[in-house]
Amino acid sequence: MPEERVVRFRARTILVVLTIMFGAVALLELIWLSRQVLVWILIALFLALALNPFVDFLQRRGIRRRPVAIGLTYAILAVAVIALGATFVPKLVSEVNDFIDAVPGLVKDLTEGRGRLGFLERDYHIVERAQEAVRNLEISRVLGVSGTAVAVTKGVITAIVALITIAVLSIFMLLEGPTLIERFFGLLPEASRPRWRTLGRDVYATIGGYVAGALTIALFAGMTAAIVLSVLGVSYAFALALLVALLDLIPLAGATIGTVVVSLVAWLDSGWKTALIILVAFIAYQQIENHVLYPLVYSRTVQLSPLVILIAVLIGASLAGILGALAAIPIAGSIQVVLRDLLRDRRRDPVATAAEAPL
Repeated sequence: MPEERVVRFRARTILVVLTIMFGAVALLELIWLSRQVLVWILIALFLALALNPFVDFLQRRGIRRRPVAIGLTYAILAVAVIALGATFVPKLVSEVNDFIDAVPGLVKDLTEGRGRLGFLERDYHIVERAQEAVRNLEISRVLGVSGTAVAVTKGVITAIVALITIAVLSIFMLLEGPTLIERFFGLLPEASRPRWRTLGRDVYATIGGYVAGALTIALFAGMTAAIVLSVLGVSYAFALALLVALLDLIPLAGATIGTVVVSLVAWLDSGWKTALIILVAFIAYQQIENHVLYPLVYSRTVQLSPLVILIAVLIGASLAGILGALAAIPIAGSIQVVLRDLLRDRRRDPVATAAEAPL
């Protein structure tokens, strides 16, 4: 009969393990409670990384004081936003108003089984099904305790607060970022500082390059969509182009979703021939974007395989929705930079090489 072994743990060890477990749970709970603020911080970080190259450019061109360069950068950004708003917002508002005015007619055609969506009522009786679903809903669930107006007001206030907070955070990140990074390097051993500086520069190039590149490609996609839709005479061209630009920011699926939505609206507005032309044009543009723009913009920043991108986007989307999908690629690129540095350092280490050599 084998001898039984008794393993004893000291009370101090058990206490340390329990403390670590409770600390981890408390940290996760804190992250969950402050997830909205963490999202704002992440957006501000990406904005600061996107604007920092232009700030450095201004400093190299004679504006030595960094606060002045940052202020000029935000002034130029504000002027650009205002100019774009003055150019496109009136047209966008007009198209949205036209769509709102057209909604009653579309609903009437759907109810009477006419128009391009009339088959939904003729074949599937969708109006009767919707009326039955509404009748089965509880009145408290329809009206809600807080009310729709309160929810909308709360959403608008939250959006304004988020916008101001993100802008202020990004300004402070641009102001204090270089100083904080230098302080961090100062805490490291002098012999390892060059390596960490190189690693930090590569991570910065990866994240900053991706953010700036994604915004550039999305802007190009929106402009292309606006030109195509305007030439073909599709209604709500600028509103649809703005939607295409926003969806193009979503990796992998965004461009496809935009193509489907725009083609569907074009079919409802102008018929299947125009929708088919738009579908072909958008697919052709996606090929140019995937095989020309992406390699041109990201050739020196984010170099990830399609499989890694897909896995990163799926994980990011499952953790934080659309924002997680947007942040997944630069985070995956940064992890790749760190892993490559570790591998290079391990290959250069003669002690590790000798330890791994076969006897």
